[in-house]
Amino acid sequence: MWIANSYGKINLGLHVLERLPTGYHTIETGFCFIEWNDRFEVCPADHFSLSLSTDNIPAGEENLITKAYRAFEMYVGLKQHYSFSVQKNMPPGAGLGGGSSNAALTFRILNKLEGAGLTDDELIDLSRNLGADIPFFIKGKTGIGTGLGHSVEPMPIQPDAWILCVYPGFESSTAEAYHNCIPNPTPEFSLKKVLLEEEASEWQYLLQNDLEPTVIARYDIVGNIKDQLIDFGAVYASMTGSGSTVFGIFNQDFVAIQAYESFYKLGFSPNLTRPGFIPDYGIYRKD
Repeated sequence: MWIANSYGKINLGLHVLERLPTGYHTIETGFCFIEWNDRFEVCPADHFSLSLSTDNIPAGEENLITKAYRAFEMYVGLKQHYSFSVQKNMPPGAGLGGGSSNAALTFRILNKLEGAGLTDDELIDLSRNLGADIPFFIKGKTGIGTGLGHSVEPMPIQPDAWILCVYPGFESSTAEAYHNCIPNPTPEFSLKKVLLEEEASEWQYLLQNDLEPTVIARYDIVGNIKDQLIDFGAVYASMTGSGSTVFGIFNQDFVAIQAYESFYKLGFSPNLTRPGFIPDYGIYRKD
């Protein structure tokens, strides 16, 4: 058996720059990691199978793990098959990139177990039609995502502070968030400059997620959670991606822990990430 963790992400700012004729959008966003993760267990098997710890997420051909497995099998080939058992901790439709992270880990696991020796760029080529965030998770480095999100320029933007994520308990539609957003090709502030040169305490005035207003207009609880994070002592708070999760940046551990406990007591699903967090991308053999 082989075990590995599939980590989530948050978006530090998100500029929607242009709506393309294809219906997709060009964006600019900062990707960084959170400790919220799903747990993979993989064993050799006579045929592929996928077992999830929840019935709320389909495990059939529409699942990104299955799609990644099929893509690897089709374009690279497999010497044998594998069964995947996944403990799902990240909620779906939460803006955490859980599905894309799962697909990226599936590619990396198969690449290792099959001894295929594919580079990160070759794995990214396999993922082109699966999900925009997958290249970020394959590379495994924080950075600025541009274009459709596939291109990520590595940059040291992981906050040296506590990150508290709060899931409000429902999914947010990515398609709906983008459809209702008005693109702005000339943002007032440079996202890259803000993330690299400004303290997190200044982000509240300089950094924004263009999808946030459209989601808050539909789900006011997202805005309420953001306000509560600030009230609890966050120096910056924002929705991640197209929602529905909201996160806050905290400089002090005891303030972050108190906020975590407060949201937990209120019935939310919070998750706390340590300062300067670096995900463990190892794939380990379990005896």
